[in-house]
Amino acid sequence: MTRKEVVVCADVSVAWQGDPPNYRVYVGDEMFTERTWIWQEQYLEEMLVVNALPGKYNLRWELVPPAQGKILVTNIRIKHGSHHAHIKKDSQLRITQ
Repeated sequence: MTRKEVVVCADVSVAWQGDPPNYRVYVGDEMFTERTWIWQEQYLEEMLVVNALPGKYNLRWELVPPAQGKILVTNIRIKHGSHHAHIKKDSQLRITQ
């Protein structure tokens, strides 16, 4: 099997108070990034470049404790590589051969 390159995008926003929170993005069990959220009333288009073997990969965004707030991830989509990948409604990336 050969690896496939897929670009996954999602719109991320965080409602928070106090110190700016950090959040992490995981693809499967691998942490792809950790960011400090500094914006108010805005969203960020998160772009993940995934180079992986065909299979199923859960996508997960989570605030890093002790962050106070709520993260909202919407519009998860394939920006590149859609001929061999798709997103299931449960935030699962599926890469095919």
